Amino acid sequence: MPLHYLWLFIAIVTETIGTTALQASQQFSRFWPSVAVVAFYGASFYFMALALKVMPVGIVYAIWSGLGIVLIAGIGYVLFGQRLDLPAVAGLALIIAGILVIHLFSNSAQH
Repeated sequence: MPLHYLWLFIAIVTETIGTTALQASQQFSRFWPSVAVVAFYGASFYFMALALKVMPVGIVYAIWSGLGIVLIAGIGYVLFGQRLDLPAVAGLALIIAGILVIHLFSNSAQH
């Protein structure tokens, strides 16, 4: 796996952890989850910047935000009991399909 994809994967995971901490912070009213939000979002942007050295910003952001949405929806379902109806699942599947189209058929994924 090229290193820039590893950086992007780390950026997605840290963003997802930061978003989970955002929910746990209860609107920044709990100290340690609030600290985690800032730390993990900071780490996410750092690793995303590393991926941007090789990949175009539009592609990086599409993958980062798309996979982040899918992952946080799954975490919300598992950890917070937030239900997903059929249209939500279909929308998430379309996001995944869009990311696959970028990777499998686009030549824009690299500078």
